[in-house]
Amino acid sequence: MNVRTLCLSILYEGDATGYDIRRMSVDGEFSYFIEASFGSIYPALAKLEQDGLVTSRTVPQVGKPARKVYSITEAGREAFAEELKGPLGDDVFRSPFLLLARFVNILPPELVEQRVNEHLQRLTEGRQKLQNVADDSGCTPADGWVINYGRVVLDVAEQYLRTHMHDLVNLSRAKPRKDAAE
Repeated sequence: MNVRTLCLSILYEGDATGYDIRRMSVDGEFSYFIEASFGSIYPALAKLEQDGLVTSRTVPQVGKPARKVYSITEAGREAFAEELKGPLGDDVFRSPFLLLARFVNILPPELVEQRVNEHLQRLTEGRQKLQNVADDSGCTPADGWVINYGRVVLDVAEQYLRTHMHDLVNLSRAKPRKDAAE
């Protein structure tokens, strides 16, 4: 999925500003699909508007600059549906925690244990956040399926970490590898 498709997916649900799209891709319900920066959202919206897939209107605000609100067109809805019919790319998973785990042997055990507990807390909070969304009566059956998928993934990650956290802490006590050049 690219930023263009992300913009269309959010606008498919309702009108939004570029700021709204950014917020939903970082903290909102679309944050599990793709993250987009302002530097990629606004050019994508401009191109979508140029292509007739979205329209925009300026909405004045009291004491603030006017907002540019985007709406999807019928052609945009059709283009979004066509995007969904295309082949999917690989899921992308990036984790600062896994980078720490990869180089755990150069860190003190106390710090590793602290970071593991922090990560466990984030996993628990993420699962709870999904539960709160699932409890929202506005969810469609498809929303519920996606939310449950996310909850299961987080649950498995949490279970694995709770079961194997001491292995990771013990690895922090291991001697670092020597470079091949030495």
